[in-house]
Amino acid sequence: MTTPAPAPATLDISEATRQVFWNIPYAGVVVMYVLVAVTLGIFCYGIYEHYRIWRRGRPVDRLRPVGRRLGLVVRHVLAHGRLLADRAAGLYHFAFFWGFVTLFAGTVVVFIHYDLGIPIMRGRFYLYFQSLALEALGLAAVLGVAAAMVQRYVLKSPRLRRGLWSDAYVLGLFEVVLVTGFVVEGLRIAATDDPWGPWSFVGYGVARLVQATGMGVEAMQAWHAAMWWFHFVVTMGFIAYIPYSKLFHLLLAPANVYLQPLEAPASPKPIDFESVERLGAAAFEDLTWKDLLDADVCTECGRCTAVCPAHMTGKPLSPMQLVLDLRDEMKRTDGATSRVLAGEVIRPETLWACTTCMACMEACPVFIEHVPKILDLRRHLVMEQAEAPDTMQEALRSLEARGHPFRGATASRTDWYRGLDVVEIPAAGSAEGVDVVYWAGCAAAFDERNQRVARALVTVLRRAGLRVGVLGGEERCTGDPARRMGNEFLFQQLAAANIETLQRYGVRQLVTSCPHCFNVFKHEYPALGGHFGVRHHTELLAELVRQGRLEPAAAAGEALRRRITYHDPCYLGRHNGVYDAPRVVLQGLGDSDVVEMARSRDKSLCCGAGGGRAWVEERGDERVALVRAREAVATGAGVVAVSCPFCMQMLEDGVKGVTEGSRPVEVRDIAELLEESTREMEGVAAPGAARGIEEAG
Repeated sequence: MTTPAPAPATLDISEATRQVFWNIPYAGVVVMYVLVAVTLGIFCYGIYEHYRIWRRGRPVDRLRPVGRRLGLVVRHVLAHGRLLADRAAGLYHFAFFWGFVTLFAGTVVVFIHYDLGIPIMRGRFYLYFQSLALEALGLAAVLGVAAAMVQRYVLKSPRLRRGLWSDAYVLGLFEVVLVTGFVVEGLRIAATDDPWGPWSFVGYGVARLVQATGMGVEAMQAWHAAMWWFHFVVTMGFIAYIPYSKLFHLLLAPANVYLQPLEAPASPKPIDFESVERLGAAAFEDLTWKDLLDADVCTECGRCTAVCPAHMTGKPLSPMQLVLDLRDEMKRTDGATSRVLAGEVIRPETLWACTTCMACMEACPVFIEHVPKILDLRRHLVMEQAEAPDTMQEALRSLEARGHPFRGATASRTDWYRGLDVVEIPAAGSAEGVDVVYWAGCAAAFDERNQRVARALVTVLRRAGLRVGVLGGEERCTGDPARRMGNEFLFQQLAAANIETLQRYGVRQLVTSCPHCFNVFKHEYPALGGHFGVRHHTELLAELVRQGRLEPAAAAGEALRRRITYHDPCYLGRHNGVYDAPRVVLQGLGDSDVVEMARSRDKSLCCGAGGGRAWVEERGDERVALVRAREAVATGAGVVAVSCPFCMQMLEDGVKGVTEGSRPVEVRDIAELLEESTREMEGVAAPGAARGIEEAG
């Protein structure tokens, strides 16, 4: 961009302006306003048609708190927070978004100046904003749309859908509006020899080209009038088309960002079994109005599908296509479908493929909620149609009969802590006097490998001087597997029993090594009356390390240092935002170097066990656990650190499949690594530890 040429000395900069509707007769202006009214009518009717369908959904309150939600709009709409995660696509979208917004603001300025008779389009404001800023951002928009076309039609990004005429039409229409605007401006500057023209540097460049052709003023006026009308008609068509096309996301995306769930974004809402007519989502009326809005806001960018572990390993699930299938059915039936959503619109195998890892929701730039919809559809399959994969049904039957999902388990809930110094709360009669109530969870109780993790954790906590209490035989499954597999009734039964047990013994704070239990206690039990403070074991261990209550072994010689890579569990990371605590513990191990996988933290790849998939046999070379294990082994680490019992099961199996016949790689829980590093402290209690933890809780 060049610096505008200085205005002639005889001109007063305070008088800088231009004539609105230059070269357009009064009758033409009248026709223009009639066409604007028609366009707005078509535009508003399109919005109403969408609203008429959205209101069929169930109510959900997403309007407050206003301040926090507006902050998210600033971050993710104005600043393009998530969009810029994909740098190339984010940058060109940022360019044409702000170009569009600024050009719209320029139109509002003209309305205020001309139609309201408030002379603001003059002087420095006219030069700096209405000329220079609009020119720069308009040019950025032209380049941004061109980049989008290159990305779609030349580079052919694999995540974008192919063969849709509407995509080319939308991009082409937007580009024509922008380019013809500059042409009209250039013809005006050339014909009037506008002294302020250099401030509109793109239009000024067009004017110089026009003048170089030797075209006369009358010809310039004729071409200006023709191009003005062409530009105007195309612009009106563009505006009228917005509610009927993908362009509608220009309005819906900011709204959807504002309306996003602020807590537990992937947790389904409880069902009131006394008042509900249907179980789960059979029709659009069973979804919320926000779910229906989600279907319309999808921009078809493909980011959700690109990060979906089910899709990348050949499962019949594309989160984007699921949303589009719901949208197409919604439009086809005008919101009143005669087909059952779960089974007829969306295939059952598509729904069962989901691991509920929330990668799709984390990637979506417009905050569509894929996972809650999948869970609602699963609820209808399980509770109304009695349909689920055989192995999931076996797990559900075990939950009903035994209070845990491990059908073939022979251990009891008390076996894992035999010989450990723990307080059995049922025998003691209450949790009074206990520093930490440890909720072991089903995997730690019934899986031999994870029993060792639970024992290591209790050992470490005792070394820190903490009195550890357990519920033993009175602990049962939190119900998380039942809820994720669609049996909400069983989930509420299990949850009610656990809540009653914990309240009876006066338990107020819990620590668990299972992210799924952690998530349920933190986000889902409160809706059923179970209000308990809960911490994941990595959070507690990180605190003990920071405070010096646990002192890992001193650094070993360089040759003896281990390389460790950490796998972020979905239900600890994306579902609950706990990323730093596990790394604090690992970085405190004096004999270790911690390296990150290519995908880590909020971009971490699922192990494949979530959403009830731990009870589904996954076959072939493209199992999710194998893909993740390859990423872990590729770091060169000798230890894969985990903090979830299901990740332990899946990645141990995956690593064995990847490293067979090559160097050994261990899968260890963070508690095991810390226990190993602090063995020399055994029997030493940190002064004041119990008091400190109580205060922290």
